[in-house]
Amino acid sequence: MLRDAAFWILALAAVGTGVAVFAVDSMARATFALLASFLCVGGVLLLIDLHYLGVLVVLMMIMEMLVMAVFMIMYMMNPAGLMPMKMVHNNRNAMAISAVVFVLLAAGALAAPWPHREGAPPPDPTRALGEAVMGPKMLVMMVVGVAILATMIASVVLATDRGRYDRDDRNDPEGGDAR
Repeated sequence: MLRDAAFWILALAAVGTGVAVFAVDSMARATFALLASFLCVGGVLLLIDLHYLGVLVVLMMIMEMLVMAVFMIMYMMNPAGLMPMKMVHNNRNAMAISAVVFVLLAAGALAAPWPHREGAPPPDPTRALGEAVMGPKMLVMMVVGVAILATMIASVVLATDRGRYDRDDRNDPEGGDAR
């Protein structure tokens, strides 16, 4: 019963924060609303015993959204994407198109012949999924992941012309010019 309640709370929170992505008025708030939505989805995946996918979604989305926030702070003209801005354009046509797409997808899901299970599930579904998705390329993907992380860290470090200790006030406790 507690697990069912947690499932529905997370599911509703995922939808609510997903809607908030389009309701808030800044890029930073939209980014963190999207992060919250994906974290709720990751929690739902964990609750339905898809541990590998749940942890994968949580870790990937945290890193992705934090990198997006860092680049917003570095490159956006307004500070950290917090200035109000319109997040949705062409509202009427967007609503009509999304309603038509929803109806078509729902009709397709209801009309499609669903397959019946053949055989038993594997004893370790996480391992079977990992082998099915990655096959022999798991080591390569782990190395690529570390390389991408190193690239992100290096790009942030190289983006500034000052180092950690390159401040004018480091020798003066009053914060004035130490020269």
